[in-house]
Amino acid sequence: MSSRLFKTVFSVFSLVTICTELSAQLVESGTETNGSRRNNILTAVPFLLITPDARAGGMGDAGVAVQPDANAMSINPSKLAFIDRDYGFSVAYSPWLKNVVPDVSLTYLSGYSKLDERNTIGASLRYFNLGEIQLTDISQQDLGLYTPYEMALDVSLARQFGESFSLGTAVRYIYSNLFSGQFAAGQQTKAGTAFAVDVSAYFKKPTVFLGRDAVLSAGMNISNIGTKLGYVDGENGNFLPTNLKLGGASTFIIDDYNQFTIALDFNKLLVPTQPVYDQEGRILSGKDPNRSVTSGIFGSFSDAPGGFSEELREISMATGLEYWYNQQFGLRAGYFYESPQKGNRRYMTVGAGLKYNVFNIDFAYLLANAQKSALANTLRFSLIFNFGDLKSY
Repeated sequence: MSSRLFKTVFSVFSLVTICTELSAQLVESGTETNGSRRNNILTAVPFLLITPDARAGGMGDAGVAVQPDANAMSINPSKLAFIDRDYGFSVAYSPWLKNVVPDVSLTYLSGYSKLDERNTIGASLRYFNLGEIQLTDISQQDLGLYTPYEMALDVSLARQFGESFSLGTAVRYIYSNLFSGQFAAGQQTKAGTAFAVDVSAYFKKPTVFLGRDAVLSAGMNISNIGTKLGYVDGENGNFLPTNLKLGGASTFIIDDYNQFTIALDFNKLLVPTQPVYDQEGRILSGKDPNRSVTSGIFGSFSDAPGGFSEELREISMATGLEYWYNQQFGLRAGYFYESPQKGNRRYMTVGAGLKYNVFNIDFAYLLANAQKSALANTLRFSLIFNFGDLKSY
């Protein structure tokens, strides 16, 4: 199928479903903008679940506990407290869903500055461009060309407590401009806006592990805790993709020139699972998804219609390896797994990095079956610039 047809499917589907419960944006019928397949967990702005950092991208999207760099706030803001330079900034870019449409992309800009030995502030902008599309209504009437986009602007603060522990938070403004003020089901659409926060923690401990000098670390980030987002005045809106990310990492220092890092992350969406309804709309199994944000978060651990086994399927896993030679040249590999019933993102990744003076460059390449995954052959690039004296934490 052509990219024009994919975009037409997107525009028709969006205008028809925007006034219903099923208003999470799609790029291809059945594919959300974060690359997962549709399932019974529905959220607005799923682009917030994309990992923009090419370093983490090369490690299967694992990185909540990996030692920090300028992109840390995209995956765990608390890691900024342990960053080893005074200030810096980064630029990351990825042509996204290139197997579906040719002009969708994600751009990420971030910067940080250490206030003192314990406190670091940061800011970032995430911009998701859905490309130019031909808008049509349900009757296939031409509504003109439009370039929808979404963005998130963050401000973050991380504070170190003692030698091994830090806490961090990020405040986020989200803007989703998908529909150009078109009418759907007799109602005028508008850009959706929302506010959210992240709550995160990071722990690292130099030690001897398996007979080698090592740094053991653990991380946690609950992201996108915030208001619901809607596109029509008066509607209840949709949950943001509130996500719990937990992980650990071990960095083995082999000698003065060689070091390895092994990382493992677990992810769980903290939003209601859609129940099973009968033909009259009554709930047969599961729980009513129309509830408050707080109730949705706490209820997300026990509301799956299939019980505990289905709750386990809602946990995705990411694991990665990283090797550095002389802290100048790095190689990476990783694997991401998501249940076929809960999005079906399953892929391997490879990547590389180069450090020279204040400059870092990273890239990642996603390996997947092009017939089964909209994310196949995805590339991610990151440039990082760090300034100030090198510190040891």
